[in-house]
Amino acid sequence: MNETLKTDRQTLRFESDAGSSRSRWVAGGLAVAIIGWMGSGYILPSESAEPVAKSATPVKAVSVAVRQSRAQQIEQVFVAEGQALPDRDTAIRAEISGQIKEVLVAKGADLEAGQVIARFDTTTRQSDLTRAKEELNRAQREFDNAQALLNRGVSTVDRVAQAQATLAAAQAGVASAQDAIENTEIRAPFAGRLEALDINEGEIVQNASDIGRIVDNTPLSIRIQIPQQSLQDIKVGQTAEVSFITGITSTGTVSFVGTSANAETRTFTADIDVPNADGTIPAGISAQLRIPTGTLTAHFVSPAILSLDTDGTLGIKTVEGANKVTFHEVAIVRAQTDGIWISGLPETAQIITIGQGFVNDGETVDPTIQNDDAKNDDTPAQPPVTAASKAKTPAKGNGQIIGGDVGAAPAGSTQEAKQ
Repeated sequence: MNETLKTDRQTLRFESDAGSSRSRWVAGGLAVAIIGWMGSGYILPSESAEPVAKSATPVKAVSVAVRQSRAQQIEQVFVAEGQALPDRDTAIRAEISGQIKEVLVAKGADLEAGQVIARFDTTTRQSDLTRAKEELNRAQREFDNAQALLNRGVSTVDRVAQAQATLAAAQAGVASAQDAIENTEIRAPFAGRLEALDINEGEIVQNASDIGRIVDNTPLSIRIQIPQQSLQDIKVGQTAEVSFITGITSTGTVSFVGTSANAETRTFTADIDVPNADGTIPAGISAQLRIPTGTLTAHFVSPAILSLDTDGTLGIKTVEGANKVTFHEVAIVRAQTDGIWISGLPETAQIITIGQGFVNDGETVDPTIQNDDAKNDDTPAQPPVTAASKAKTPAKGNGQIIGGDVGAAPAGSTQEAKQ
């Protein structure tokens, strides 16, 4: 019976049923419709593209404000800070050993060259000189006797030579004793001020020990350091304006420029001599120097109109022919409170003062000339500074070529200018 049931079982099949293939036709139709819709964009052009192109309007030029600027001749000035050094500064030393008998001057005294500062006790030295003179007399007699005997033929040449050597030694002894007497007076080696005196009466002093210091600050010498890039601008003989920290002003002359750089700072030493005949300017104080180094042409503008190019270059945007924007690379040669001096522009230029941040090099703009009653960016608000006033208001800067009356910068490099 089980075999009969297995024989009666048959697999169910639906291919012969009506409507069994309908789903396949529906799926195929949908696929064809989707493919046709996606490809219609390549066959049928867009109807809205051309109307949009026809409705486009030209872009209006950007409005900017410009100001006419004319370059001016300004003087470059090297500004550096230095220290006032005396012309001569020497330690005073004892030339003999002995006891100080008297001190004739006090610390701070103005001395003349050769003036006596102190004296040693000369008792021992006088005794030595007396003994040396007696020895000289004896040696002289022996030599005379030996020479006389040689002339009579009863002496030898060797005896005369020995007597002559003894005489020479005695003469040297007298000279040494006389020098010792002279050295008992301690004298000023040159005219100057006695800055230190470290001896007292009755004190025992050893030979070659320091007993004081004398300083000559007529003239003074201002020592500065020159950066490598400014060395070619500083020459011996140039005139320098000097402003001391005490408020005193003077004029000096470059007397020395080094030719070997400091290994650590890579700067060169220079000395500027400043007259100080009355000695009113003390040595050791700070000073600022301004050395004119040449002239250049520059424009005076507001720092607010500076721009940066796409590569970070500092410059100014101007309007030139056909109202085209032109970017000029510039360099700041002087900075002051009311504006800056720049180089790199033509002799005359229409500088964009308003709207420079919205336009680029080569663009066409709609420029508007600023009214004459507006603040002129090409004219400094401060009047030209005279030499006297410049010295009273030292410029910032250290070891720099800066351009002008006031300037700005590692201890120690910009360009200052003055009208």
